[in-house]
Amino acid sequence: MSFLTGANATYVSELYGRFVEDASTVDPSWASFFRELNDDGRAILAELRGASWNKNGNKVIGAPEEEIPGAKKPGKDGKAAAPAAAPVGPSPKELRQATLDSIRALMMIRIYRVRGHLEATLDPLGLHKIEPHPELDYRSYGFVEADLDREIFIDHVLGLETATLRQILRILKQTYCGTIGVEFMHIQDPEQKAWIQKRIESVRNHTDFTERGKKAILERLTEAEGFERFLQMKYTGTKRFGIEGGESTIPALEQILKRGSQLGVKDVVLGMAHRGRLNILTNFMKKPYTALFSEFQGNPATPEDYQGSGDVKYHLGTSADRDFDGNIVHLSLTANPSHLEVVDPVVLGKVRAKQTQRKDTERSTVMGLLIHGDAAFAGQGVVHECFAMSQLKGYSTGGTIHVVINNQIGFTTAPQYSRSGPYCTDVAKMVQAPILHVNADDAEAVIHVARIAAEFRQEFKADVVIDLVCYRRHGHNESDEPAFTQPLMYRKIASHPTTRQIYATQLIKEGVITAEEGAQMVADFQAKLEIDFDAAKSYKVNKADWLEGKWAGLGALTEEEEMREERTDVSFELLQEVGQGIAKIPEGVVVNRKIVRQLEAKQQMLKSGNCFDWATAEALAFGTLVAEGTPVRLSGQDCGRGTFSQRHSVLVDQETEARYVPLNNIRPDQAHYEVIDSLLSEEGVLGYEYGYSLSEPNGLTLWEGQFGDFANGAQVIIDQFISSGEAKWLRMSGLVMLLPHGFEGQGPEHSSARWERYLQQSAEDNWQVCNFTTPANYFHALRRQVRRNFRKPLVVMTPKSLLRHKLAVSTLAEMGPGSRFHRVLPETQTLAADETIRRIVLCSGKVYYDLFEERAKRGLDDVAIVRVEQLYPWPKETVMKQIARYPNAEVVWCQEEPANMGPWTFVDRRIDFILEELQQKHRKAYYVGRKAAASPATGLHKNHVYEQALLVDQALTGALFTLPQPFRRITKMSKIQNPK
Repeated sequence: MSFLTGANATYVSELYGRFVEDASTVDPSWASFFRELNDDGRAILAELRGASWNKNGNKVIGAPEEEIPGAKKPGKDGKAAAPAAAPVGPSPKELRQATLDSIRALMMIRIYRVRGHLEATLDPLGLHKIEPHPELDYRSYGFVEADLDREIFIDHVLGLETATLRQILRILKQTYCGTIGVEFMHIQDPEQKAWIQKRIESVRNHTDFTERGKKAILERLTEAEGFERFLQMKYTGTKRFGIEGGESTIPALEQILKRGSQLGVKDVVLGMAHRGRLNILTNFMKKPYTALFSEFQGNPATPEDYQGSGDVKYHLGTSADRDFDGNIVHLSLTANPSHLEVVDPVVLGKVRAKQTQRKDTERSTVMGLLIHGDAAFAGQGVVHECFAMSQLKGYSTGGTIHVVINNQIGFTTAPQYSRSGPYCTDVAKMVQAPILHVNADDAEAVIHVARIAAEFRQEFKADVVIDLVCYRRHGHNESDEPAFTQPLMYRKIASHPTTRQIYATQLIKEGVITAEEGAQMVADFQAKLEIDFDAAKSYKVNKADWLEGKWAGLGALTEEEEMREERTDVSFELLQEVGQGIAKIPEGVVVNRKIVRQLEAKQQMLKSGNCFDWATAEALAFGTLVAEGTPVRLSGQDCGRGTFSQRHSVLVDQETEARYVPLNNIRPDQAHYEVIDSLLSEEGVLGYEYGYSLSEPNGLTLWEGQFGDFANGAQVIIDQFISSGEAKWLRMSGLVMLLPHGFEGQGPEHSSARWERYLQQSAEDNWQVCNFTTPANYFHALRRQVRRNFRKPLVVMTPKSLLRHKLAVSTLAEMGPGSRFHRVLPETQTLAADETIRRIVLCSGKVYYDLFEERAKRGLDDVAIVRVEQLYPWPKETVMKQIARYPNAEVVWCQEEPANMGPWTFVDRRIDFILEELQQKHRKAYYVGRKAAASPATGLHKNHVYEQALLVDQALTGALFTLPQPFRRITKMSKIQNPK
């Protein structure tokens, strides 16, 4: 029995307490001892001091003072009595030595928890020499070789009350320096940290598998390896981005699902890049081998009657149900492009939507599972954005399991050139996620950490990372030559046995299987693949899976459906009910006096039926939808208030900062309106909301940019998912993007949403691009999104100055019974006879009001102004009808944007085709707007005012050119003074 137990421990802790309070009150020898301890030693003594012991010498937390041997008790004068005398037994010197040994041992144990992973055998190839870390050397703590067999008190740490130094070191090496390295001491939550510590130390970081379990692991490895070998044989050199070198990923994923299903997981959404995707599709998602072999033979993955573009095999997704011992788990692998980590937020958004649908407020039944590459995980900012969202109220999904397939190389770039930290997983520390590094060649260790990851996620609803350290047997793809840049690595790989070979050899040595049984397992699987390969020649895709489940009842768009307007009008009774709900001042909420005035203005709108502004029309659209049972989710930077203080859909009590959401207080049985002020992210949040819309077709999902220009930061999401996801992957989305746009002299970054980019990508009815001028049209467009029997993304150039423009208002009747959405708004004023109209000005958005006001100021009646509210799909028939009204008119396209931006290059040919078809007097459209420029807008307000006045003047009365001209070539115009 060690000296440092029971009363001795209490005595030492008492002395240390006195030393902390007044060093002069303890014996000089003890004072010297305490001073010599470093910070870790003092921390351990402080923990010792904070503990209590009962009369039997066992630790008790929160025990009454009288139960603690040697506890200080108040004297008659009220002062604390001196501590109890040292117990009979060891001398003070012996007790100091025993205490020192214990403290040193505990310090060493603590450091192994922190740094043990640095000496773990993680690299299967053994290319990276493990350098002994000085803090993991027992000599660093004052021990010498002669101390190895001396018994040391460690107070039940590592499951032992006492142990020799040799035993302690063996256990520490086994737990923290084997083929598993654990990083968890950076976690601030003591409960999480204690859980991991107990989980791995109680079993020495090892799972004992049954013979049946070992055979199951070997079967999974056989399938993973055999599948890749078969493809290499049948399609030599064809790109497939195989998983060779990381085959243990497959049994790891199986274990995550199996353990997760035991803990309540019923739905898992996966996202991953291309490496290993085909193996995961077939051997994990159970996509038929025949289907995949058919795709290798050049056949489409979709039915022949679908005319989409399709995508390469290693970008496609699928879904399946898996049965784990009677627990059914639905899996869905999200389709994604070659932009690696950009699928991550899409997966998270899908998970959140599914949790909402299941009413899974505990976030226990639906889980995200992301499979990463090492270089991308370390290098791509969207990974950081996803971690930043992970615990936010509006975006939390209850934790994601991250599996990093760590090939120890990114294409041709070695780790020392692709990251600054020691591990590719260091970014996960920003949310204090535990990181489990594991040697992928140790199959049982891989399954062990997979099980821990699933348990941790379900226990704490927090992210956890598995760093699967493996290698890439071939190059970046199967036709690449990796020895060009990594000759030593690939010389080693060429002679390195596969993970399956290593594990089969282990099981043969253990007597679990015979060599013949192992060989037969391989032969049986190859025979199955041959059968499926032959069957692939006649394989046909029966149907697409894109309109099932929550999408049932929706259909694909036809030309007739695009032109047919769904009923988006609302009864006056419902409009009044919603209007009163959003305009009332709630009881018990101290509302800001400026907002009170806005609410009173809304009440006046409802009484008069006139002057409904943009924000009120939007609120009426949201409110009528939720009242009808359609949920609405709006997310973006500052969108609760609105960037321009226009929305105020969340009222903040001015005294308590309590939040009140009027749209959630319309009627008891309504759907939910969720408005979220997002983190300062575009790519991550837009990807998240796109993912949400993929899983929730029966709700309205919107993302709002603080300014439309900021969508630039999410261009990959827009290009690779929103604009093309349906064509590539048969995945519809009804996502709405709200992009504040308009030239008001706020500079180049706050003017243009760059909507020319959206128009350039417009084809095959992939989405809708609109620039509205009336609140009522916006109202109908929002409702149209969820009242049609198909879903398309909607890109809206929303206004800034028009939010409060006296003319940019609508009536209640324009949203009431019989009203509808208008793709084109014709001339609204009484002008001269149609055949005498000199000029038609076609425009879109805010510039209409500048033209309208200037025309009225000048008293012109021979210029008609027609607004194109929806640019795509191009409303040809409606535009043609308006142009045909004025047979002798010149046709002008007027825009605020420079000639190389905005809609001009999109509309010019389309207008010309209309003029040719109508055989109009003027057969070419004229451009009026700013000259072509590199920057979207001027940064000088006076220049902006001049340019705006100039283009309005030219559109109404100026000389016209068939091609855009610089301002200097425009004839001098009256009433405009150049500030220069």
